[in-house]
Amino acid sequence: MWELTKSFRFEAAHALPGTTLGAASEEIHGHSFRAEVTVRGTPDPATGMVLDLGLLQQSMADVQKTLDHKLLNKVEALGPPTLENLSRFIWERVQHAGRITRVSVHRDSCNESCTYFGPEG
Repeated sequence: MWELTKSFRFEAAHALPGTTLGAASEEIHGHSFRAEVTVRGTPDPATGMVLDLGLLQQSMADVQKTLDHKLLNKVEALGPPTLENLSRFIWERVQHAGRITRVSVHRDSCNESCTYFGPEG
């Protein structure tokens, strides 16, 4: 079994009221994000690939365009702009590209990340 991971970066702003960080979190502020999408499988004998990464790249480019340089509070279907919701949101938009096993979103400057493994059940 193999896993392939491809990542993309985006810059975005958000405001998160109601956290223990107080005013610093409640005001609009920005972050540099890094998202990783991982697929799992066995390479196709004909191509030698688990997945044509070009297919995944196309899906990732679409979601990157949706998030990059945006106020995340205004992104429809995201919900509160948390790492948890970002990882789910990305999963939902790339899941058709292949056998996605996880999506991780990182805020490296804050030493934070969240990984979504898909819906339960």
